Amino acid sequence: KDKRHFLKIATLTAEENLKQHLISRFTKRSQLMQLQKTLNLSSLPNTMECFDISHTMGEATTASCVVFEKGLPKVSKYRQFNIKDITPGDDYAAMNQAVFRRYSRLLKEDKPLPDVVFIDGGLGQLNQAIMVMDSIGIESIQLVGVAKGEGRKAGLETLITVKEGKTQKINLPPHDQALMLVNHIRDESHRFAIKHHRKKRAKKRQTSPLESIKGVGKLRRIALLNYFGGLQEIQKASCDEIVKVDGISKALADKIVEKLRR
Repeated sequence: KDKRHFLKIATLTAEENLKQHLISRFTKRSQLMQLQKTLNLSSLPNTMECFDISHTMGEATTASCVVFEKGLPKVSKYRQFNIKDITPGDDYAAMNQAVFRRYSRLLKEDKPLPDVVFIDGGLGQLNQAIMVMDSIGIESIQLVGVAKGEGRKAGLETLITVKEGKTQKINLPPHDQALMLVNHIRDESHRFAIKHHRKKRAKKRQTSPLESIKGVGKLRRIALLNYFGGLQEIQKASCDEIVKVDGISKALADKIVEKLRR
């Protein structure tokens, strides 16, 4: 009797799981169809990507690129970019660099391009992506900006497209199927960007400034910290004091003082 009971429960559970799976697939397809209609695309946007920039007051700037296939996240294809050589806090330059690195590489490796790319931000960020695509000769991707809506409230996002030099702003009702899908993609890119940024920021803050000074290896770093008792004391020390540490030349002491007092 118990065996039959458990078998019945297992069958019901399997049927329910299948039902939910089919509902989910149907929902995703209806969302994709609605998005195709909203963006006036010639076919279903089966492959979509979204970029987001994350930093803390310009520190440890990172970009994320999440990938969705048939309306579902494809985590194994997500990419992170450590943004280098830009003015801290310059989101436009960060977006330009991330988009360029992503698609110039896909072209170089002859990999398929997405149907739609969402850019988290307003017209400024979107224009950076448009400039990059023009410079590397990609015309097939539909670029869409996802800007904060009225009062910066979630669910009131504005979709921005630029076609033949004309900017179009699309405002959709909060429960619109297409908007729900776009918000899901954008939220996922935001989550992924913040996760990577926090990891990078924590690593950067744990790194001693001494590590970035050429000529100060692990042994010299330990010798300096042992001699002075800590980084703050080294920062206060003069060149004449630093040169007393074993293995530190006058030239290296000058360099340490210069770097630590910036």
